[in-house]
This record gives sequence, C-alpha cells and structure tokens, in this order.
Amino acid sequence: MSSLFIGGTASHVGKSWFTAAFCRLLRNRGQRVAPFKAQNMSNNSYPCIEGGEIGRAQAVQAEACRLPAMADMNPVLLKPCSTTGSQVVVQGRVWTNVEALEYGAHSEFLFAKALESHRRLQSAFDRIVCEGAGSVAEVNLFPRDITNLRLAEAVGAKALLVADIERGGVFAALAGTLDLLPDSQRKLVRAFAVNRFCGDRRLFDEGVRFLESRMGIPCLGVFPYTREIRIEEEDSLALDSAAAPRGLEIAVVRLPQVSNFTDFASLEPVDWITAPQVGHTYRAVVIPGTKNTIAALAWLRRMHLDQWIRAQAAAGAKVIGICGGYQMLGEWVEDPERIESSETRAPGLGLLPVTTTLRSPKVTRVVGARTPSGTSFQGYEIHMGRTVVPAAQAPFARLDTGEADGCVLGGVAGTYLHGVFDVAAVAEEYLGVSVRPPKPGDPYDALAAWLEEYSNHDVLEELIA
Repeated sequence: MSSLFIGGTASHVGKSWFTAAFCRLLRNRGQRVAPFKAQNMSNNSYPCIEGGEIGRAQAVQAEACRLPAMADMNPVLLKPCSTTGSQVVVQGRVWTNVEALEYGAHSEFLFAKALESHRRLQSAFDRIVCEGAGSVAEVNLFPRDITNLRLAEAVGAKALLVADIERGGVFAALAGTLDLLPDSQRKLVRAFAVNRFCGDRRLFDEGVRFLESRMGIPCLGVFPYTREIRIEEEDSLALDSAAAPRGLEIAVVRLPQVSNFTDFASLEPVDWITAPQVGHTYRAVVIPGTKNTIAALAWLRRMHLDQWIRAQAAAGAKVIGICGGYQMLGEWVEDPERIESSETRAPGLGLLPVTTTLRSPKVTRVVGARTPSGTSFQGYEIHMGRTVVPAAQAPFARLDTGEADGCVLGGVAGTYLHGVFDVAAVAEEYLGVSVRPPKPGDPYDALAAWLEEYSNHDVLEELIA
C-alpha cells in the first residue's frame, strides 16, 4: 500500500498535525512522500508552483515533505463565501460557485477529479499521506463522500483514526465512529490515536486497554498536548479558542468569512474582535482577507465597526487592510459580474483613495517585494480584485517585478500581500510592534520526533510498512 489515510472522529482533532508528522517522518527516512486531501473546506489557501491554489494545510504538509505546493495535493477546495455557498476550486483553478444543497449533484465528477490527482501523485512519489475531512462517520454523507474512507477504499490505503481527548467523550467518539462504518471501510482502520492528552499519560492506560478490546485494533499512542511545536492551523475553528478581547496592542477584525488568518500568527497574542471595543485605542487595527468583500462591508456596518475603525484611525491607531481588508478600506468595491456577491457595488470605508473591481481570472502567485524603507520580504497573492490607485499615492511595497502593491495614506495602509507580518522588520515598520521570533530549529523535524517518541513502535512500523 503506497497510501496512508489519516481520518478523524470530528473536525479539529489533529488530522492535519498527524498528516504533517507522518510526511516528515517518511521524508526523513528517505522516501519520496507527498500530502493529499481530496476535498478541503477553508478560506486559508496558498499559491501552487504551477499556478492556482490549494488549502493552506496541504501547503504546510508539502513543506513537511520539502516540496512546493502542487494543485494535485488538494484537488477540491471549497472556499465559503456565505453561510450556504462556496466557491469551488478544482485542481487549483476556480470552477464555479455552488450552494450547499446543489453540491451533492457534482460529487461523482469531483470524486473522479480527486482520484485523477491521486493517481498522478502516486506515479511520482513513493508514499502519499492522505488527510480526511471532519468525521469519517458522517453517515448522511456516505453516498457522496469524496474525501474520507470511500477515498481510502478506492486507493487501497491503510487508515489511522484520530480523536481529541481534550474535547471529552473520547470513548464514545472512537468506538462509536468505528461502529458506524460499513464493514468494507471498518477493516481499513488499522489503529487509533488519542491526541492532546494533558497530564500523566499513564492515567489513561486502562482507557487504552478498554478501547483496544472494544474496537479490536491497537492504539498507536496517547499523544501529549504541546505548545512547543507550532505549525499553521487549517481553518477558523482554531479561532474559536481565542481569548476574549482584553485590550492588547493589536486588534484583528474577525470577519464572518475570514480568509488566511494565518497572516497574524507571528503577532500573537492579538485581540480578535467582532464588536467595537469602547474606551481603548489600539496601536494597530488590522482588517484581514475575506471571501466576500461586499458582504463583509455590510457586516462591518451592522456591527458598527465601520465607525469604530474610523474613530481608531482618528485617535492615532494604525489601520492596515490585507487583501479583502485592503479593498474595504477604499472608496468603492464593485462586483459587476457578481463573482462574490448578489450586490454589484458597495461603498468602502473611505480611508484610502482607491477603487476595486472584482473580476476573473484570480491572481495566485508568490512574489518578492520591498517596503519603502528597503526591507525585502516574500509574500503571496490570492485575489479576484483589481484595485486602481492614484499615481501620486505611496505604495505599500514594490514587487521584484517593478509593480507597485497597495496604498499608504498617513497611518492607513492596504496590501494584497499575505504573509507580510511574518517578517519582523515589516511588522515593525507598519504596525510599530515587535513580533514573536520563531523558535529555533525545524518544527517539522520536532513534529516527526514527537510522533516517534509517543508511538507504539510496532504499530507505527505496521502503519508505514
């Protein structure tokens, strides 16, 4: 078997984490290995080496394999643009927008695309580490599953089932998940892992014995919760555990369809806000990207955050917009082709003298750039908008191609470049704050060592044999 499948009892239990760990472990053992997730739902994405985009988690896993991001690593990417609809990206390129109730009608076409991508990867690599989505036991979705155990069955993969003990109910989660699977899929599951255990792991020895007896499969390991290893989170579920605003230096507006929230990982801790914070002036307020700029503007106004952002700017706070946030800082956002919204035009916040029109094709690229003070950095673009900036306005940065990016007016700045605050000098130049330095060493090597240290050796070797 050339494929290993990492499935979960629920979303956000650590599937992406384990996938990256197996990717680096196998790579360190000299195997040519690639990550794969047939279908991802996330507004966090990253440009591919051949153009287009994939989910950010698969780009991170590609790093663990010491590879560039490739479109086949995530052949179907759903980017939510409302509570009921998503933009569908197929093999890196925008395919269409689909409402949730209509999506099932396309499942067989998309499943064929996923298998096509897996076959291409299989022909180029020794091993494929596949990540599932959500729970593997979503019984109502079994007939149109394209990313969980139906996929694993089609490619002949061994499967590992991951559960998060910190959530509670780990016995029901693991045993119940396995019981709900059809026989043909249940036999694929070779082991289970208990993730995010806090305290002395020996306290769960009896739990392991019960689960192994009840489920009839071995435990790979009881893995401790660790803050020492940091890799980027896959989706905005990670923000649900963010602390309530507490008057820190930086506020980031948590938009309903926030995208690429990993832009702010190096700035933590920050206040993620959904309402005006009265009585406190921040050093900086950041408006992140979004999958629906016009809808996000309407939300800002409903929440009275538009007035609050202007007041923060007037009080001396720096206001920075990234991608969709940059578009919102302008005078108008226009969507004549209704690419993102049913509305064709909306006024912006009026803090920058720019106007944006949404139109195809989507720009997806990694670029080098330089700030006005001379700091060089690398960022990436993923956007449908084309923004017109008056010639006299100062840019946020100058790309290595010679193009100007973004706009700066006083303490307000906008840019299309994601990842800019990963560079300490850029954060200090535009936000006036120092960022947390990265921990020394390679986090993926630390992750692979974590996997080996806490695994049952025999079970681990059987999984990757």
